[in-house]
Amino acid sequence: MAGEKRKKRAATTLKREQAELPRYRARRWALLTLLWIAGAAVVWRAVDQQIFETDFLQYEGERRHLRVVEIPAHRGMIMDRRGEPLAVSTPVDSITTNPRVISTKTGDLTALAKVLGRDVKALQKQLQQRQDRSFMYLKRRANPDLSEKVMQVVREQKLAGVELQREYRRFYPSGEVFAHVVGFTNIDDKGQEGIELAFNEWLSGTSGSKRVIRDGRARVVADVENIRSPRPGQTLTLSLDWRVQFMAYRELKAAVSKHKARSGSVVVLDVKTGEVLAMVNQPAFNPNGSKHGSGRMRNRAMTDLFEPGSTIKPFVVASALEEGIITPDSKINTAPGRFKVGKNLIKDIRNYGVIDIATVIRKSSNVGISKIALDVPAEELWNSFLGLGFGSSTNTGFPGEAGGVLAAFDQWSKFDHATLAFGYGLSVTPLQLARAYAVLASDGLNLPVTIQRRDTQVEGTRVFSPATAATVRSMLEKVVSAEGTAPAAAIKGYRVAGKTGTVRKSISGGYSEDRFFSVFAGMAPATDPRLVAVVMIDEPSAGKYYGGQVAAPVFSKVMGGALRLLNVSPDKFPGDSLRMAKSGGGR
Repeated sequence: MAGEKRKKRAATTLKREQAELPRYRARRWALLTLLWIAGAAVVWRAVDQQIFETDFLQYEGERRHLRVVEIPAHRGMIMDRRGEPLAVSTPVDSITTNPRVISTKTGDLTALAKVLGRDVKALQKQLQQRQDRSFMYLKRRANPDLSEKVMQVVREQKLAGVELQREYRRFYPSGEVFAHVVGFTNIDDKGQEGIELAFNEWLSGTSGSKRVIRDGRARVVADVENIRSPRPGQTLTLSLDWRVQFMAYRELKAAVSKHKARSGSVVVLDVKTGEVLAMVNQPAFNPNGSKHGSGRMRNRAMTDLFEPGSTIKPFVVASALEEGIITPDSKINTAPGRFKVGKNLIKDIRNYGVIDIATVIRKSSNVGISKIALDVPAEELWNSFLGLGFGSSTNTGFPGEAGGVLAAFDQWSKFDHATLAFGYGLSVTPLQLARAYAVLASDGLNLPVTIQRRDTQVEGTRVFSPATAATVRSMLEKVVSAEGTAPAAAIKGYRVAGKTGTVRKSISGGYSEDRFFSVFAGMAPATDPRLVAVVMIDEPSAGKYYGGQVAAPVFSKVMGGALRLLNVSPDKFPGDSLRMAKSGGGR
């Protein structure tokens, strides 16, 4: 019985299993079918991406990781006339980051902020505010040692998104010696003052570009293509001579300090070419620094106006000689040392009596020169001043250059006409005054002034005849004699011609009684002038204020050194003074 029961159960189980077998087979085939379909889909997707969607996928990959970056152009050098570098661009690194990638956790930023010299909280806030951007500067044009320290921290802290970007930094080897002429650039290497601004396009060049691949941390991992090579800026050669410039800078700085002056300027011109060999101002600034004091950045020699005072007298004499109104032997009665023009009185410091034209210049007689000026028709005197360049800029292209002030002759009163003769009622810059004296030095020709080196001779415009210019130069030599107002301007071995000026400063309601411009303008060697220099000291306050006391000694040192540096032959020898005394005068 038991055996039969077991057989029945086995038969029942077998029937049940045989009944269920088709269902398991259907499931297996269904699973296999799904696996085949999935496999086919994978294969088809791979084929589709590798063959049919290649362009699209490559574009998307490039869009995410391929970038076009700028290659900065090397800014052109500025050099002096002898090839000495005055402004150069050196490669440096800027420290940049991707705010989307870099960690903004305080712990991760602490070491980086410390190296950068920044507050970690301020840096963290700045990064969080810019997380919608992919680029930010941490430090522009960093010093090499700082860049190295930052990257060391990045490696140690495993900071993502910080890298170095190559840029250029402007450096001025001569510091403040050439600061007012050369100027400086901003953080983006664009000219802001001086030559850097005036010739920015010439110096800048054109930036290039290239394609690079960046990884997920925004780091450049490969250069793909050079799109455009950078074109470096062009070199600019100035007319200035480093040696003469430094000497002028040194002497001016010492004089401004000694006389406790407010400011000062010196300009040195090459008479033969019209080139500016030196142009310095005090106070100055260092263009390599980050801060510049108020007023220190002005190139006062080209931007600041002043009334030239008695330095204008030689041009009045030249105009009268040119018109035939006077001769070198003419006599002027200056007694009793006073001259009334309308309701106004013109005075000399003493009564010189009847004197010749040379003595009018030598003693700087206001009465004498006023009488001469009033004999010259206003229009003729005005035309002479225009020809000398008064009332117009020198057209050097320097930014901010002042044109000066010269009123039209039909606006002059008789008193204006008279006072113009000793330098009141018109305004000039030191460079304009130097240009005017260069006319006398170059036998009456007005040559265009330039601050760029000039390799070819240019034609000038005639203002006075050679004879008139030579006659006035001879008179100006006596100013530098022991009997003149500027014996301190004398230079051993050279004959010097020049004129002093002590000018009361214009203030509200008239002229100051205790504030002056001390000026000396002159040339050497007087027999065949090579150089002209103008020295202007503003408000000397240490006791001395006459141009012959304050400005003339600076002229002597600067001009004497420049003549020797340029190997200009001496024209004054032992016995010259004795021969001049016996002959009754100069050349």
